[in-house]
Amino acid sequence: MRLFQKYSGSGNDFILMDFRDGAKAPSPKSIRAMCARRTGIGADGLILLKKEMNLDFKMVYFNSDGYEADMCGNGGRCIALFAYKNGICRKKHMVFRSRRAVHNVFIKDSGIVKLQLMEPHSFRSEIIVKSGKEKFKGEFINTGVPHFVIPVQEIENVDVEFHGKNIRNSSEFSPSGANVNFIMKKNGKVYIRTYERGVEGETLACGTGSVASAITAARIYGIKAPVKMLTRSGELLTVDFDKELKEVYLEGKVTPVYKGEMF
Repeated sequence: MRLFQKYSGSGNDFILMDFRDGAKAPSPKSIRAMCARRTGIGADGLILLKKEMNLDFKMVYFNSDGYEADMCGNGGRCIALFAYKNGICRKKHMVFRSRRAVHNVFIKDSGIVKLQLMEPHSFRSEIIVKSGKEKFKGEFINTGVPHFVIPVQEIENVDVEFHGKNIRNSSEFSPSGANVNFIMKKNGKVYIRTYERGVEGETLACGTGSVASAITAARIYGIKAPVKMLTRSGELLTVDFDKELKEVYLEGKVTPVYKGEMF
């Protein structure tokens, strides 16, 4: 039996557990069962908080398919507030390690959490991929995990599940695949819908996807940072960055949902 808490980062939801005791992580099968929407707790992923020498903690993130991923932006914001609210770290400025990087994170008032992401890399522009009878042109960028960003005319008309799955598995992004983001500029905001690999479906928000999309949107739409991203959940995420993309931040609301015991 182990205690858990569920948090939502702008609609991106996670199971959070304190694993500072050094216990072995759950198996992929167990993680899939936990994250199952109808028969388990239900979540986009599982996050374990572990000890990390000389830092406040280590974040270990698993997608709902049961396998560890390099990073999750909204998950990083959630685990920071989890650490603060549970007395694991009482500082409002924390430093933690993900699988590939070290991150600064800031706890603000009203559940707002600001997270520094790793420097984006692996840019590729004007990539054309085919899905069904349609072709999509977009840009590739890695913001901790790989993302393909596609500007569209009307975001509500996009079949995200169908095209996202096809594009995610495109040979252009083999062997690991990529998350797929569809974006549209409207009323001073950038609307975003994301198909996430590892979840294998559309999520209500994606932190690293919002960062990738904001950087792309700034270039193609001529928007200056900070960029307001309107997620599928209806909540806003703010992405700020400098011209050299050395300092990149993701900010938005984190909501504790409930506590429970895992049998």
